[in-house]
Amino acid sequence: MSRSLYKGPYVDQTLADKVAKVRSSSKREVIKTYKRASMITPEFVGLTIAIHNGNKFVSLFVTENMVGHKLGEFSPTRTFRAHSGQRKAEKP
Repeated sequence: MSRSLYKGPYVDQTLADKVAKVRSSSKREVIKTYKRASMITPEFVGLTIAIHNGNKFVSLFVTENMVGHKLGEFSPTRTFRAHSGQRKAEKP
């Protein structure tokens, strides 16, 4: 379910402050965040953000095509191993 248009995109305030701080400085440092529900805005383009997936931080370089998506979409939380039928077929 999408967010209503009159509210605008959800970006956590602490994350927005970190982005503004990195933008104002000349250094390009990685921004670590747990805020997977935050939407990527045009201010994020060109920055590297480390998104927590429940186990480790996954590094993400933000490009223009990612604007409008949520941070959690680029940091999968589950690892697919294989279906049981595939393991049986590989053994012989």
